[in-house]
Amino acid sequence: MNRVLYILCCLVFCGVALGNAQEKEMDELWGGLNNNTVDKKTLFSEGNYAMFIHWGIYSELAGVWQDTTYYGISEFLMDKRRAGIPVDVYKKQASKFNPENFNPDEIVKLAKDAGMKYIIITAKHIDGFAMYDSKVSDFNIVKATPYGKDPMKALQEACEREGLGFGFYYAQYLDWTFPGGKGGPTKDSQGNPVDFGYYFENKCLPQVREITQNYGDLTLLWFDTPGQMERKYVEKLIAEVKKNQPNALVSGRVGHGLGDYNTFGDMHIPVLNVDGLWESVDVTNDSWGYTWYDKNWKTPKQILINTISTIARGGTYMLNIGPKGDGSIPKAVKASLESSGSWIKRHPSVIYGARPSPWKKAFSWGEVTVHSNTIQLCIFDWPENGKLEFYGLENKIVGAKLQGEDETLSVAYNQENKWTTVNLPFQKPEKLINVVTLEVKGQIKVDDKLVVDPVYKTELPVEIANENNVTIEGKRWMEKFGEWKHVTQAHNWIKKESYISWEVNVNQPGYYQTELRYAGNGRMVWKIESSHGEVVQNEQGSSSIYTNFPMGWIKFDKAGVYELKVRLMEGDTSSASLEGLYLEPIEF
Repeated sequence: MNRVLYILCCLVFCGVALGNAQEKEMDELWGGLNNNTVDKKTLFSEGNYAMFIHWGIYSELAGVWQDTTYYGISEFLMDKRRAGIPVDVYKKQASKFNPENFNPDEIVKLAKDAGMKYIIITAKHIDGFAMYDSKVSDFNIVKATPYGKDPMKALQEACEREGLGFGFYYAQYLDWTFPGGKGGPTKDSQGNPVDFGYYFENKCLPQVREITQNYGDLTLLWFDTPGQMERKYVEKLIAEVKKNQPNALVSGRVGHGLGDYNTFGDMHIPVLNVDGLWESVDVTNDSWGYTWYDKNWKTPKQILINTISTIARGGTYMLNIGPKGDGSIPKAVKASLESSGSWIKRHPSVIYGARPSPWKKAFSWGEVTVHSNTIQLCIFDWPENGKLEFYGLENKIVGAKLQGEDETLSVAYNQENKWTTVNLPFQKPEKLINVVTLEVKGQIKVDDKLVVDPVYKTELPVEIANENNVTIEGKRWMEKFGEWKHVTQAHNWIKKESYISWEVNVNQPGYYQTELRYAGNGRMVWKIESSHGEVVQNEQGSSSIYTNFPMGWIKFDKAGVYELKVRLMEGDTSSASLEGLYLEPIEF
């Protein structure tokens, strides 16, 4: 298994903190990238952008129980590690759930205005409450609430009218209110002990049958948290879906590597391109379901950056919104999605049907997607000197323009060192992200070596480093309950000869400020050395939070290829965790 694939497998999100041992088991069940030869569906692989919706009783509670706010994802509120709400007490909350402001047409309009091509919504989350008219369990929105209607049917019909795809999220393993479900009661209503098979045959499978038979043609079924489900149960679920919805995709989180596509860790975008059919799932703030306090909204520009970056790596981006308990959408979410959607309408080729970057990784200034034979340079950070520079394009450029503008841009190409310079106007036409389109002759071919940018700060992450007596692997943790953070780290600096290295192409000689991003305990002495004899060595503090620490200047005397090595010379080798090396050109 190559290092990139290994790292991505390590970063798969388990969906719930079940302890290190169980997390490891869940990772093993999911396995690596899916190898099924499924035809790519147009909505998934060409639409490239979708809306995720988490909505339920937890949205009404909004992160609060008995006048106490529990910070973190709202759908886990009843968990014993949080509010610890008893099953019978939680079920009574359904009588207070009355989403009178739910408007399916408004949600569909928002998705369309945002540029999204399909909607996936929670049919049943881990609290066991069905957000549709289920005949299998009375714990559902039609029978247990004053609302008394099926919002899922209304939303599905609205999607159909407007030409959007539609599908369901279903938590197949965890069910905290039904006997036998993981985390739920262990006895039935008669007091008889039951196991997972009881829950699966009496609730999970029948409910999946309902949602795949009663809601028209579905785009996909988004299963989650397979945990320790046996393979036989996963196979039954998939068989039921394929029987009723033969054209629907099944998410990789169904378990045992049996899904049609792979879903990486929540809120995670890979550093390097990934082959195959996959998606990244994210949220417009921090919590999937609505919480009263969480106003950490993504800006329109950040939404676009994440969407473009996912497509540039070869994936599809699905962005979650969390309606309030009354069914309404927070105004800030609407504002960000409408603004970013307006940009997408002006630059549709960047998103729809776009192919990944031939460079396989981001540039310091932004990202690249490809449409037909056009290279689209998406500039996240407009260069102050008016020159956009990049390395490695081997095709002849026959035309360059800012997308949406008529004026042709001048381009200079250095045949000797393979650097291209695009001369930009002084003032950027787009407020959010500008796109330069390059028309080239022939099949696109690039040299994808690592480079040190002559203008921007260059990040060299450890994912793309070579290691020597050091371990490079994924690491994750929660800063608030259920809100996962991900890094790829270099650790286990146990020997004097331990180091990591990168081979980089430098175009602009001169001085560069170096920084290391790391976490650990106590003071640490790091050494950065180049293949031409330059050395930077310095002592800095450390923190449990990953922080950029300035180390010193390094000089490149001439343009060319250099090897850069990083070593830990002194410090707590057991806690030292390096995320990357940064180089920023110094202007005189």
